[in-house]
Amino acid sequence: MAKEMQPSSMYLEQVDVEGYENGGVRKNVDDDGRPKRTGTWLTASAHIITAVIGSGVLSLAWAIAQLGWVAGPVILMAFSFITFFTSTLLADSYRSPDPVTGKRNYTYMDAVRANLGGWKVTFCGISQYANLVGITVGYTITASISMVAVKRSNCFHRHGHAAKCHTSNNPYMIIFACIQIILSQIPNFHKLSWLSVLAAVMSFAYSSIGLGLSIAKVAGGEHVRTSITGTTVGVDVTAAQKIWRAFQSIGDIAFAYAYSTVLIEIQDTIKSGPPENKAMKKASFVGIVTTTMFYILCGCIGYAAFGNDAPGNFLTGFGFYEPFWLIDIANVCIAIHLIGAYQVFCQPIFSFMEKSSRQRWPENKFITTEYAINIPFLGVYYLSTFRLVWRTLYVIVTAIVAMILPFFNDFLGLIGAAAFWPLTVYFPIEMYITRTRIPKFSFTWIWLKILTLACLVVSLLAAAGSVEGLINSLKTYKPFQSEQ
Repeated sequence: MAKEMQPSSMYLEQVDVEGYENGGVRKNVDDDGRPKRTGTWLTASAHIITAVIGSGVLSLAWAIAQLGWVAGPVILMAFSFITFFTSTLLADSYRSPDPVTGKRNYTYMDAVRANLGGWKVTFCGISQYANLVGITVGYTITASISMVAVKRSNCFHRHGHAAKCHTSNNPYMIIFACIQIILSQIPNFHKLSWLSVLAAVMSFAYSSIGLGLSIAKVAGGEHVRTSITGTTVGVDVTAAQKIWRAFQSIGDIAFAYAYSTVLIEIQDTIKSGPPENKAMKKASFVGIVTTTMFYILCGCIGYAAFGNDAPGNFLTGFGFYEPFWLIDIANVCIAIHLIGAYQVFCQPIFSFMEKSSRQRWPENKFITTEYAINIPFLGVYYLSTFRLVWRTLYVIVTAIVAMILPFFNDFLGLIGAAAFWPLTVYFPIEMYITRTRIPKFSFTWIWLKILTLACLVVSLLAAAGSVEGLINSLKTYKPFQSEQ
């Protein structure tokens, strides 16, 4: 039978009964009284790969097609270098004021509050959580596309290539949402390691399948048009389309590296000793090198396979025919990966909302009460009615928004553009300047400010391209109706 328990008494029971050994030494909590962190740079790398090799990799062949053989790979590498550089700065902001011995900052907002303060904390919160919501909506769209691809490929295989295998995305968005409602009851980020490892394996699997199919297509000798500058004005696109799509493709590439949004939250899972910032920098290096290698291969070889007609999702470009089983496996891997990635990005939202609610209404039993439920072979699970209701509502709302606006490429580009400058560039650099007291107008101060300004311009251009694409898509779209 479930036993009602207030969080404070639940916490004391855990500590008093299980939290001490060897004469009163805590074994299940950290020095700040929070649950003991058990993560390592390996689990952090899994979280990063799960967050980074997401649906962004699927659009890279299209992005390279818009930019061409020179600009495409150069921009891709530039984003990887900038992301790694700023991630090292952000990792040092996890503790303040000293990056090794200072007080822990549990969230991105906490880090900004400790280092910058003022209106920048609010700006960070709006940027981070709006971006996280957008990503969860985007992942709902992408997962449903992959589920539909499996359904259609099997339909064509059974009934022939001429069969009408129209399938709506909406039922699959509902299925995805139902799975997320269950997984969303995982209490916090610290319990997600197993899911991130599974999702990371899936991301390698479908990226490798897509890469293999691209290599096979290139080796088959089928002629496709590629060029140094990408799509050709007057042949593939108009002059205006060329400009807007180039901007949008930059947003897609930015989205492909969008993990700074949850970097501090990932770092908060790493146990101390060695220092968390050193472990996180190692995890960031491994994660970014691994993903960049896959991105270059998938983007460039995907472009070589499809040329200037590369689709927005390069796995769907192989059709729904033969080898149908291999494409089915790839799409199943995408769906499983996005199930895990959704949780990586929504857990900070859940944590923020629940922490804020407890602080604002500390006497409200609906918000603060938990029930200890003993689950055979799994131990005690603490069920919160508030957590159950609000997280379920969140998943339902993101699914409904995804049904209303199922625009894969435009959506990814806009999310990437909106998040890249403030969360990946501006805040890490500003916190570094403040923390290390870099003098104004010194050489280091000037080049960091130039980098910040340049990335702002890039983000604005990418956002403009994505908004233009969304406007064009909305002109002909009817809500809740499939385009397939």
